[in-house]
Amino acid sequence: MLEKLRVAQGLERGRQELLNRSTTPNLDAQLLLMKAVDQTRAWVLAHPEAELSDPQAQQFQHDLAELASGTALPYILGWWEFYGRRFKLNRRVLIPRPETELLVEQALNWLQRVDGGRALDLGTGSGCLAVTLAAEQQGVRVLASDIDREALQLARLNASWYGVEERMSFVQADLLSPLRGPFDVICANLPYIPTAALADLEVARREPARALDGGQDGLSLIRRALEDLPRALAPRGLALFEIQPDQAAAVSEAARRALPGAHVRVRRDLAGLERLLAVSRVE
Repeated sequence: MLEKLRVAQGLERGRQELLNRSTTPNLDAQLLLMKAVDQTRAWVLAHPEAELSDPQAQQFQHDLAELASGTALPYILGWWEFYGRRFKLNRRVLIPRPETELLVEQALNWLQRVDGGRALDLGTGSGCLAVTLAAEQQGVRVLASDIDREALQLARLNASWYGVEERMSFVQADLLSPLRGPFDVICANLPYIPTAALADLEVARREPARALDGGQDGLSLIRRALEDLPRALAPRGLALFEIQPDQAAAVSEAARRALPGAHVRVRRDLAGLERLLAVSRVE
């Protein structure tokens, strides 16, 4: 009879396996064990002598091998945290990232000035932006759009999970052209990586290229969205676009051409990098 795998042994095995493959091997092993035994991280750390059942041990070994082979941890777990909430994920959508929380904070600050405002999350993916806005700002109605129908299904699932689905709408659309505005806030974390740069990026091997590829200079989708702002953005509305730092000058100029007279600025993230284009309508 084979000896049962104990929690402590699994953690050490995972740590050793991931030592040269991850910057956080201990945490990754803990999260994989959490999934295998369907317990919290606190439980895993508090029960080093607990034995895994055979199906649990097999699940852990399978997930460990998948992570070691290069699959992103959030896709294996099926969730990731964003703005203090856990969002369900699949491999058709991007993994939420901390720098995108700057976009949420700016949108929420603006929506606090609007009574019963309308917000749009353009290219919603998992819905982490749209659901967060609806959950944090009780009076707002949020439209989540995406060109991918399966992404919209996932976003709706996350909205239902947090009880905000009744204040949200989900529309399959290619950017702004088919959507009926105006919107008080438009949020967009669209693909912004230049096509040629994708080949050298690890993220492009782990996450869907369609959600990363921004065309020749990375700004093709953002420019298209900016051109529709005169129709889609409400008076005194705010549009927010996540960008790469080296795109700040070009995207600011594109915004000024698209919406003359608007207040255009670029916000820096916590690392001091120019990360967020903010276009506010003054009339």
